[in-house]
Amino acid sequence: MKQTLTITAAALLVATLAACSNTKTDTSEAPASPDAAKPSSTAKQSPKVSKPLTARAAFDEISATVASAKPSGTVTAENDPNHLLGRPSQYTTKITFSDSRISADDVSGTGKGDVDRGGAIEAFATAADAKARADYIQSVTKAMPALSEYDYVQGTTLVRVSHYLTPKQATEYKTAAANLG
Repeated sequence: MKQTLTITAAALLVATLAACSNTKTDTSEAPASPDAAKPSSTAKQSPKVSKPLTARAAFDEISATVASAKPSGTVTAENDPNHLLGRPSQYTTKITFSDSRISADDVSGTGKGDVDRGGAIEAFATAADAKARADYIQSVTKAMPALSEYDYVQGTTLVRVSHYLTPKQATEYKTAAANLG
């Protein structure tokens, strides 16, 4: 009975985590309408952001600093595995990216746009919505370190970074995100 309960709980957790996946992306360019050793959620909001950035514009700024980041796809309403794009209080644009410092062996079996391969950038209408999404992701992945990620909120932008990067490497994204806008 205890084993059945454990298996059921694990299956439920996996189903919940599927809501945070990024496995389907499109490579088109059109925008669509944890401590040092552990990924963490960092909420830093800046009044300098007068107009919300698109995910693509945020990526362009970040990749100017983090040269190992390369775009891997644009999430659209048609290919969004989370079905959140454009929904109330959810992201208004989203892109995925890869990071060349992540070993292909570490991410074999993952999809091209999966956060494990590098990350994702989600843009929101409000800073509160971006922070709520980061907090949700952290709460869901907290019990499963293998699914954790680094999440950095800057204004209306959430930068999600693969846990396969070292804390020092992830800090490059944190620093770049802090300068968005």
